[in-house]
Amino acid sequence: MSGAPLLVIAAGGTGGHMFPAQALAEAMLARGWRVKLSTDARGARYTGGFPHSVQIEQVKSATFARGGLAGKLTAPFKLASGVLSAMMGFRRDRPTVVIGFGGYPSFPAISAAYLMRLPRAIHEQNGVLGRVNQVFATRVDAVACGTWPTALPEGVDGIFTGNPVRGAVLDRAEAPYISPGDYPMSIVVVGGSQGARILSDVVPTAIAQLPDGLKANLRISHQARDEDAATAQQTYAEAGIDADVQPFFQDVPARFAEAQLVISRAGASSVADISVIGRPSILIPFAAATADHQTANARGLVDAGAAIMIPESKLTADTLAASIETVLTYPEGALQMVLAALSVSRPDATERLVDIVETLAKKSP
Repeated sequence: MSGAPLLVIAAGGTGGHMFPAQALAEAMLARGWRVKLSTDARGARYTGGFPHSVQIEQVKSATFARGGLAGKLTAPFKLASGVLSAMMGFRRDRPTVVIGFGGYPSFPAISAAYLMRLPRAIHEQNGVLGRVNQVFATRVDAVACGTWPTALPEGVDGIFTGNPVRGAVLDRAEAPYISPGDYPMSIVVVGGSQGARILSDVVPTAIAQLPDGLKANLRISHQARDEDAATAQQTYAEAGIDADVQPFFQDVPARFAEAQLVISRAGASSVADISVIGRPSILIPFAAATADHQTANARGLVDAGAAIMIPESKLTADTLAASIETVLTYPEGALQMVLAALSVSRPDATERLVDIVETLAKKSP
């Protein structure tokens, strides 16, 4: 394998960065490449799902956003040390291609690739470039976009690859949809790890306000934080609604496939899952997301007519109930939302990323 081409993947320590990185790693290994992952100590905690043959290298990294004054003063030195270390590593084992998935831990490897003029690309999961990807958008050979449209610097042309999704989601891609009607219907409510409390506060109350005939047909799967679950469950119970409230569902793709409607935050992975399976959705972007990127994430589905977006500032039980009723009492419209979601999905996102890597490899000296 020593003569095989080498892909260096650089990614920050969150699932949002690591999941597409893992998907690409698996695909490139299957094509006979060697793969190294460059991350920091925090990122190394998220590598359990990576294939064992991926070599994981920890680099020094830092962020200017945390750590107080002392952290901000030392960050440039930590980053510079990381860049020098990455360059030394690249001289020992020269990468064919380097691709970054965002986050400060991706900074050293992409910087080293830029300084050494190695073929390089970035992948941005959200509709707004993260801080590190902003730095490199004009300094790489390709900018892959998980969300479309993505706000890019002037003169930069993005490639819409989509965000890779889990195998369990691909297994349910374009799952048959049963349009709403006078029979049992399912709503799935999911919130990200941050700021999901508002969904637990507002969604049960909104569903409780629906007309009795509609309510009688509903069964709810609601993912809620432990501290919010009891209140949400009580609101559903008092309204006579069949609700399964849990802190985490292991089978979200299966629940999406069975649902007539999904109510969700607009994280990049959630939007990708909804698009690939193809379901009508009501999206409530997390207001505190950096650069309001969840609103940007939702835009593709909303513009296509696949989703209704309600900003947190306008989210009330009344407005949400009206949107739910609109979807569930208009079967033709709900089916059109399904088709619209599928029209902007990218179930082949991983293959599109592979194409970028293999194209860049041809430029490698």
